[in-house]
Amino acid sequence: MTSIKEDEKKEIPEIIHDPQTNCTYQRLRFFGKGGFAKCYEIQDIATNQVYAGKIVSKKLMVKSSQKEKMAQEITIHRSLQHKHVVGFHSFFEDSLNIYIILELCKKRSMMELHKRRKAITEPETRFFMRQILLGVQYLHSRRIIHRDLKLGNLFLDDDLHVKIGDFGLAAKIEFEGERKQTLCGTPNYIAPEILTKKGHSFEVDIWSLGCIMYTLLVGKPPFETSTLKDTYKRIKQCEYRIPSTLRKPATAMIVLQLQSNPARRPSVDKLLKHEFFSSGILPAALPVSCLTTAPRTDQLEGLSINRRPLNEVNGNDQTAMVVDSPVKRKPLDAEPRSVEPSSHKQNLIALRDQLAALLHGKLKCRPECLTDELSDPAAQPLVWVGKWVDYSDKYGFGYQLCDESVGVMFNDTTKLIMLANGLNVHYINRHGQEQYMTMREYPQDLDKKMKLLTYFRRYMTEHLMKAGASVPVRDSDGLSRLPHLHQWFRTTLAVIMYLTNGTLQINFQDHTKIILCPLMQAVTYIDIEKNFRTFRFSTIEEHGCDKKLYTNLTYALEKLNSVLANKLC
Repeated sequence: MTSIKEDEKKEIPEIIHDPQTNCTYQRLRFFGKGGFAKCYEIQDIATNQVYAGKIVSKKLMVKSSQKEKMAQEITIHRSLQHKHVVGFHSFFEDSLNIYIILELCKKRSMMELHKRRKAITEPETRFFMRQILLGVQYLHSRRIIHRDLKLGNLFLDDDLHVKIGDFGLAAKIEFEGERKQTLCGTPNYIAPEILTKKGHSFEVDIWSLGCIMYTLLVGKPPFETSTLKDTYKRIKQCEYRIPSTLRKPATAMIVLQLQSNPARRPSVDKLLKHEFFSSGILPAALPVSCLTTAPRTDQLEGLSINRRPLNEVNGNDQTAMVVDSPVKRKPLDAEPRSVEPSSHKQNLIALRDQLAALLHGKLKCRPECLTDELSDPAAQPLVWVGKWVDYSDKYGFGYQLCDESVGVMFNDTTKLIMLANGLNVHYINRHGQEQYMTMREYPQDLDKKMKLLTYFRRYMTEHLMKAGASVPVRDSDGLSRLPHLHQWFRTTLAVIMYLTNGTLQINFQDHTKIILCPLMQAVTYIDIEKNFRTFRFSTIEEHGCDKKLYTNLTYALEKLNSVLANKLC
């Protein structure tokens, strides 16, 4: 089985040389594709620095207009340098390809965040919107309109800092009052003056920012309909509805940005001073867990009885705030808190329906595995069970997640989860309510369970887990809420685990695994060598799959039907 087709290997060499800088890069794993480009992680052989290599085959650049567009994208992007813009490292070409070397944003784009989470909290929206605005403020100061601001073009680094990318539609305003005429953009984010061809400028980006903010807070774009015609009609009429659940400052800021008359939309400078940013907590940092699970509400609502004061960051920055340290002083008084309504059953039903539709169609049987080029690494799960130990004949089921956090589901259905830092612990009672504590301070009645958690962790460290560097405590850990094991069971062929973020994982006896996600509508197949490949259901529907994956998916559907029929979820 080859993971990359032979002709592709020839067209995209494994060793890539930049003659201008004399840098040599090694092509690593496939990272994704978009438009004409394929993207790979590439490593500078001299420095070991890893970048994103955006590679465009010259075979696809046949029209002069395409070449001009590519040249303009490179010219604009290489002139930019800002902490909220994807870093441009270099570009060069050979006889086969054009290579653009960019900053690697390993946490993908905000589109994946949206698919997994739908609506996010106000504090998270403040965190992201402020960074997006600072990035756009910089672009506008350089007289550049992005013209395609959307969640899919907002990338995230390891610290969840936003980086604006993809300047394929960007344009420079050459003189005061210039209005561009090109019809461009993405349907859900496109401004009315682009559709009506009245000429446009910086204000189109403000409109897109309003669409982004609405989508983050509401969970879907403001003008989205089932047809392009109806979406455009609603945009032209500025017809959208803001849910009454949104607070006034958020509503006011969205309304300011989504105005039909571009002249009435505020500048980025004014938006940065909007009341929305000072009307609640603006976290200084967010934990990576926010990509899949809402953060701790006790920290974000200001309801924690024993809060430390909110500290201003950097003195001159009056808006950014840090929340409690991960080490809380008196967690013993903390009341159990109800979390968001359970959607576990809905996710299982959605997954069952997706698999049924996929498998009951006429799927093409392939003699070999789907290739890397057909995979979608962006849909790969963020959290999965790496190790597990079944001690349910006495105490419960222990497991380690891929980030090195550890959980135990006890026989009485209560759960404990210890973050990877070995300090913060979450307790979930039989009613699904959460309590937050640390290994140093916790309620006395949990003494036995805390000792068992430590035992499970030690056992997995000594017998199952690979030894890794200890994970440091980070300020953002105080906001972290991990997905946890909601249900598990064993069959003669596999161990089946269902996490609270909608992920269904099946570990087969032959040491292969599949991880299914109804939110991303994708399956990840992990082979015996622990190679990950993630495929969207739509790709499998179009291209088929090999017999092994088909058998695994059929087994998953059979077990889902059984779980739902017996009301085990």
